Amino acid sequence: MVPWRPILGLDVPCDGRLMTIRNLDHLFKPRSIALVGASRQQGSVGARIAQNLFRNGFDGPIMPVNPKYRAVEGVLTYPDVASLPVTPDLAIIATPPATVPGLIAELGARGTRAAVVITAGLGQEAEAQDETLRQAMLDAARPHLLRVLGPNCLGLLVPGMGLNASFAHISPKPGHLAFAAQSGAVVTSVLDWATSRNIGFSHLVSLGDMSDVDFGDVLDYLANDPDTSAILLYIESITNARKFMSAGRVAARMKPVIVVKTGRHPEGARAATSHTGALAGSDEVYDAAFRRAGMLRVLHLEELFDAVQTLATVAPPRGDRLAIVTNGGGAGVMATDALIDEAGHLAELGERTIAALDAALPATWSGANPVDLIGDADAARYATAVRAVRADDQVDGLLVINCPAAVISPSEAAKAVIDVIGDEGQPPVFTSWIGDGSAQEARRLFAERGIATYETPEDAVAAFMQMVSYRRNQLALLETPPSLHEALTPDVAVARGLIDHVLGEGRRWMTEREAKALLAAYEVPVVATHTVSTPAEAAAVAERSAGPVALKIDSPDITHKSDVGGVTLDLVGPEHVEAAAEAMLGRIRRTHPDARLTGFTVQEMVRRPGAFELIIGMTNDAQFGPMLLFGQGGTAVEVVDDKTLAMPPLNMRLARDMMGRTRIFRLLRGYRDRPSVHLDAIAETLMKLSQLVVDFAEIAEVDINPLLADDHGVIALDARVKLMASEVSGTERLAIRPYPKELEESIRLDDGREWLLRPILPEDEPALHAAFAGFAPDELRLGPRAPVQAPRHVVAARFTQLDYDREMTLVLAAPGLPGRSEIFGFAQLSADPDNECAEFTLFVPRDIRGLGAEAMLMERIIGLARRRGIQQVTGELSLEDHALVDVCDSLGFARAANGDDPTTVRLVLRVGGVEPAPR
Repeated sequence: MVPWRPILGLDVPCDGRLMTIRNLDHLFKPRSIALVGASRQQGSVGARIAQNLFRNGFDGPIMPVNPKYRAVEGVLTYPDVASLPVTPDLAIIATPPATVPGLIAELGARGTRAAVVITAGLGQEAEAQDETLRQAMLDAARPHLLRVLGPNCLGLLVPGMGLNASFAHISPKPGHLAFAAQSGAVVTSVLDWATSRNIGFSHLVSLGDMSDVDFGDVLDYLANDPDTSAILLYIESITNARKFMSAGRVAARMKPVIVVKTGRHPEGARAATSHTGALAGSDEVYDAAFRRAGMLRVLHLEELFDAVQTLATVAPPRGDRLAIVTNGGGAGVMATDALIDEAGHLAELGERTIAALDAALPATWSGANPVDLIGDADAARYATAVRAVRADDQVDGLLVINCPAAVISPSEAAKAVIDVIGDEGQPPVFTSWIGDGSAQEARRLFAERGIATYETPEDAVAAFMQMVSYRRNQLALLETPPSLHEALTPDVAVARGLIDHVLGEGRRWMTEREAKALLAAYEVPVVATHTVSTPAEAAAVAERSAGPVALKIDSPDITHKSDVGGVTLDLVGPEHVEAAAEAMLGRIRRTHPDARLTGFTVQEMVRRPGAFELIIGMTNDAQFGPMLLFGQGGTAVEVVDDKTLAMPPLNMRLARDMMGRTRIFRLLRGYRDRPSVHLDAIAETLMKLSQLVVDFAEIAEVDINPLLADDHGVIALDARVKLMASEVSGTERLAIRPYPKELEESIRLDDGREWLLRPILPEDEPALHAAFAGFAPDELRLGPRAPVQAPRHVVAARFTQLDYDREMTLVLAAPGLPGRSEIFGFAQLSADPDNECAEFTLFVPRDIRGLGAEAMLMERIIGLARRRGIQQVTGELSLEDHALVDVCDSLGFARAANGDDPTTVRLVLRVGGVEPAPR
């Protein structure tokens, strides 16, 4: 997306060279500053901020405000905001809590558009009002679109422009790392740590209580900041999950985003009424969110900077197979243990590699990976081993370790490794020269040549696996998923009826029969289940069955039936079923006298020898909304604890990736004489559950356990579904906006041909390639984002893998499944993060021009912009394309010369009034 900057209230084009969210440029790039609460009192916050502001080289007026002083830091002080000679772009407020809302209102009325509120304690109630001071502050800021950083924050530092609007004790050097954290103490700790290591920053942002500006806003701004090469976040909580995910996915495509999330081990798990709820801890939810956004998560602050160094010096590895070369066997073992702990794999060295090492190394070398060079290894031995191992195509990364030895200096060994590596990027090399004084010179040599080096083998392995994770997350942002084997056509009406019936009766839990009927409506294979009221009725069902049956208690008060003796399997004959039912009733009445017993369910035993028991489910997270779960199932599911979480909506690639992060997945792929299970059937079941969750906001929890899986497919043996009334739609509660199916429509062009107009999907990338290949060169210049040739994968992925909350591409396609149907043209609308200004891009081949396709696509795009509240749509077209320009003229676009390119015309439409009627 070409970035745009909204200019509010003006009928002028957005500046296509800039992009920010509303008024954050006044926060991060102010031209003038007012410090309200400036002080000369030694040790006060107001005095420290004044010192930092005046002593760091900010090139602009800094105006202290305090009626107590005539001057602060030798600069004339003003008694109040009204007396300021210049309207400040940015105000820093360090005054008592009760004064803050009024100051914000006064500054906003003067034209100030950003403020850093240092003050804490705004959670107390405002005087004579039934609201907090925090809310009063936000209410005062809103009419003026004034952005607030804080309150209760350390402040803001932008070293490159000499801005230190904080009470930090150190002023950092300029650099290209941006760091944002909620905790001011963490920011000062990072300042201390980084200063001693000569690390500089483009921005340091203390977010405080995040009443307004939050992580999503900061990510949106820093993603397009040319002075920032990597974004580091220290997160305690997220306030707006959808904004965070949208901003994070954009930022992670452009530069590394590395995250530390605290609170990984909350004290005590919450009470849960389903297996899924019990398994889905908050930390796993954040893990899933960061992974989906393409971010890299690390565990500790120091790892943030290690990860930045690694990303800057090491090419991402192709996979997770690591080779280790060492002169100390113990160090190799330590590295191997660390690798396995991180779920990496030791590379299996090929025969040619083993032969080369046999010829060059002593007979006592290890003979395998790790490659133990023996303690007397000299520089030549290191060089030979590194050269041979790097040539092995089974090696994705190489760790070279040196332990202090009297035979050769560490520096000589390092020089040999450097010479062998040269400038080759693959496979990447990580080094760990162990020791203190003896290893320092070697580490300096590695650093000078841009070779990643670490003090311990464990640190080096962690860095390798961080790179593996980062590459996987980045590929996930760009990878084209396979399409479904056939279209999912759920019976939405049946599902709606079931849900309304249960809620209408005042119940939250569906019966097993109702839950399976709901899943069946979404084409999930389920075993037939009969609900009965008495043991005699259970016997009657068994009499009609061809084989053994399973008997289960039916009670709205018993969630885990097997835990209370409420399940009996392999019952043969009506008499055994009736006896088991009577015994079950007696047992549960004794142990759970308060439980409501409505009867039993009876189902035929499913005979699937060798099938795996899996669990798939869904639970609702307070921050990120619905989360899907996959893992090893059965009665011991919590004990086994082999599961992973993912955010809906899912496609086939995301579903397969979810499965691949579990231990049981290696068994599902087959081993020895056991064939692979039907992996696509599992992935499609996950997708079906995802769609069910997207469609119905009332679904609060789902357990399908066990889901039997073998080479023939899957079948759900048991299911639990919890419902809750909802005031929002299924789409609104998701952190990632799902595919907007409501925009699909059948279109008939003027020649009578039928087309499908629909939003684009990632699966459409091959069809998009084919469409571009058929365009003439001049047809590929119809918009500012248009490539001049058929796009490579990365470009095509950027067109197809959209955040539907900010972008929309409508394709004119042949009817059929995405990924298998031809695309003939499309129009794209890309909005800025504030949803104020958007650009369009239009592709219509000549063979369908004049048939109404151009006008129809533009009308739909304009209508979409209007419904989303976008104020202005703009774009560029070739002046030679008279037909398309005329279409835009007829739709109300104004023309403007494009100074950057005289062969194109800039088109601007102020969106408003009545939406044009579809043709």
